[in-house]
Amino acid sequence: MSVVYNILVAVHLLGMAAIVGGYLSVLKAPRISEVMVWGARIQLLSGLVIVGLGEAVDSLGKDYDHAKIGVKLLITLIIVAVAEIGRARQKRGEGNPNFAHIVGILAIVNALIAVLWTSY
Repeated sequence: MSVVYNILVAVHLLGMAAIVGGYLSVLKAPRISEVMVWGARIQLLSGLVIVGLGEAVDSLGKDYDHAKIGVKLLITLIIVAVAEIGRARQKRGEGNPNFAHIVGILAIVNALIAVLWTSY
């Protein structure tokens, strides 16, 4: 089961790379790219499965900080919502560059929370 868990963590990291990389690639002309939207979707789904597996399978030995997971989930839901709304508006010709900045910056904040929020 640890192999499946590790593959999901890799997928989760690739989702984050898609959001942040997509954001950095459109900084000169900010917009929500399809890569950013799919990265946000992947982040949400893989994160939920990772935490679910970690909680359900004792042999993985995971003990999550639920406050941290809750904050990251809230930020991820905002990222997904803004990415989906921003992309839909762009398709209708009503794009707003601020949506790209919100998605990119919140994804970076979420990555920093994942790394820097430690519990002792």
